[in-house]
Amino acid sequence: MRPLKPNIFYVGAVDWDRRMFDELIPLPDGTTYNAYLIKGSNKVALLDTVDPSKVDTLMGNLVSLGVDHIDYIISHHAEQDHSGSIPDLLVLYPQAKVVTNPKCRDMLMDLLHIEPDKFETIEDGQTLSLGDKTLKFIYTPWVHWPETMCSYLVEDRILFSCDFFGSHLATSNLFVDDEERTVEDAKRYYAEIMMPFRSQIQKNLDKLAPLAIDMIAPSHGPVYPRPALIVEAYRDWIGDRVKNEVVVAYVSMHDSTRLMVEHLVHELTDKGLKVIQFNLAGADIGKLAISMVDAATIVIGAPTVLVGPHPVAANAAVLVNALRPKTRFVGVIGSYGWAGKMVDQFKTLLGNLKAEFLEPVLAKGLPRDEDYHKLDALAERIHQSHQQMKLTQ
Repeated sequence: MRPLKPNIFYVGAVDWDRRMFDELIPLPDGTTYNAYLIKGSNKVALLDTVDPSKVDTLMGNLVSLGVDHIDYIISHHAEQDHSGSIPDLLVLYPQAKVVTNPKCRDMLMDLLHIEPDKFETIEDGQTLSLGDKTLKFIYTPWVHWPETMCSYLVEDRILFSCDFFGSHLATSNLFVDDEERTVEDAKRYYAEIMMPFRSQIQKNLDKLAPLAIDMIAPSHGPVYPRPALIVEAYRDWIGDRVKNEVVVAYVSMHDSTRLMVEHLVHELTDKGLKVIQFNLAGADIGKLAISMVDAATIVIGAPTVLVGPHPVAANAAVLVNALRPKTRFVGVIGSYGWAGKMVDQFKTLLGNLKAEFLEPVLAKGLPRDEDYHKLDALAERIHQSHQQMKLTQ
């Protein structure tokens, strides 16, 4: 039994061993699938379920609490790590209604083949009485799917935020006990799935601002007994402010690009800029994503392969383009053998970025003195641009 407050329980599952999400996102610290049970004086509500791989854990937690009926299953988000166990719950508790918004209902019908008569749809701002406890539903689209919403438990002032404010962090502690580590994991989570929706997140934060929130209970990671910790972090991440940081992500086949990267990084560091360097051949893309949240400049280094960018660098560019960081400047450096269209292709791959493309530096074969001079000029250009913006680290 893991109570948040009287008659409010955590019934989710910790996944210590999961190391990949969506076959894309690394999970170095595992994750949790958070579900919460609220026992009102008249009705019982389950807020979200768990990934189907952990349905036995959810069922065991409900049995240990002596839950013999559930009136409502609140679905905040249709993605299967939250909704995937709903069909199993409906077998165990056939009288339960799935409460969600119309868009999420339609997605659940497509993803899980739940019958239409099992749903009870709600509108933005609508409330649901459990007797002595009241749930208020708040639409929060694009954190990070179009149908997502939150629930606010009025009497206990708890925000059940689903993926909003979440973190992939497996822990036996129900509440945040290490704020620095939790924020770092939350920043990784934000960078990997929330960063493309900065403007929508701002609107959703404004929408939540009037609520008196004593606790935030997300659907991944520990519960925040001090909501300001994560709310203030989000306001920083989604804001327009960037830092005096340069992300240099590269791949090199025969050391020419590596030599160029090392020279550029040395020059930037000497000028007092913070540089975060990644060898894309073995980089943790989660850490790459985190580094892009605040960086004013991103530089991609790559050799050409059949006149185009190395596929590993091209994949990184696709990722950057999808995540849409607020970076202000983008640079391309690298080498080629006989010809290349690498710069034009990178510009196409990075079309979503609202950033200035700096003069590229491309060396034919092994870089020569003139190529290193051009890298010096690029470093100075970046330095001057950051100074003009009065950036700090």
